[in-house]
Amino acid sequence: MRPSLRRNPPGLALEREAWAAGCEVVVGVDEVGRGSWAGPLTVAAVVVPRTPRITGVRDSKLLTPAEREALYARVVAWSPAWAVGHVEAHECDVLGMSGAQRLAAGRALGALGVGADVVLVDGNWDFVSGAAGGAQVRTVVKGDAVSVGIAAASVVAKVTRDRRMSDDAEEFPGYDFHRNKGYPCPRHRVALAGMGPTSVHRRSWASMQGEWWSSPPPMLPARPDAHAAGDPAQLTLIT
Repeated sequence: MRPSLRRNPPGLALEREAWAAGCEVVVGVDEVGRGSWAGPLTVAAVVVPRTPRITGVRDSKLLTPAEREALYARVVAWSPAWAVGHVEAHECDVLGMSGAQRLAAGRALGALGVGADVVLVDGNWDFVSGAAGGAQVRTVVKGDAVSVGIAAASVVAKVTRDRRMSDDAEEFPGYDFHRNKGYPCPRHRVALAGMGPTSVHRRSWASMQGEWWSSPPPMLPARPDAHAAGDPAQLTLIT
């Protein structure tokens, strides 16, 4: 591990607090893709086991792509249950940011196969309670730096979504999705100005407004989406 990552790792204090209170199933939740122009909004839910302990988990934003991929493999082998929920671009347009986060969380938690007793959510906004059944929901500011469960979820969400965007890069060459992952950047803006939005772009997102493509021009052909191999995500088909 790089020396810069060795300091102040996320711990299990919140998880242990929940276990000590009699809660059996503790789940870390994190999302990725909220600020992107294209691609899904993705939420991951990861059940934290009491044993064995995993080391080296860090907030996905601190890791290189290669480090995230290596850690992803370890996390999914370590967790007794994990799932990812995607909300596609056209659903984001209909639901807005808050609704999309709630739906993605519901899809992730619904795909876990186990009921959560406690859900630890990154950030200060609870977008999980409506989908968490009777589970307690605890929001944790900078949770991916504090909780192993949330940090693990951040890695699973990021790697899963990045893989999706790399697949989209092959379907829609010219937008540089394999590099920008659908987020705003100069090359992405130039591609939009020259070719317009694809079927995986969010047309109503606030960051997309004010440009000529905010009104519906002809869209490039959509591709059918599908479950990634080994991915329990609840995906919506685009037809």
